[in-house]
Amino acid sequence: MAAAMMEALFASGHAADIVLGVLAIEALILARRGWAFTAIIGLIGPAALIVLGLRAALVDAEWYWVSLPVALAFPLHLLDLRHRLRATR
Repeated sequence: MAAAMMEALFASGHAADIVLGVLAIEALILARRGWAFTAIIGLIGPAALIVLGLRAALVDAEWYWVSLPVALAFPLHLLDLRHRLRATR
């Protein structure tokens, strides 16, 4: 029974929804701690985009719905790296 529940959780994409919810809670906590919006987006954004791609794959979406968010995560990650490297100088 537990295996069937887990299979349904992943087949429906809700497993990714749970991860997105956790990322949203993390973003709210960081905002309450005074983090800048751009810093939160840089940290959480790439992960959220990758999880959106995962969700699309889990529900058998068209290939472009899988690849688009994953591809968009990379430049956002690079922007975050550039921001962090400048902050350490």
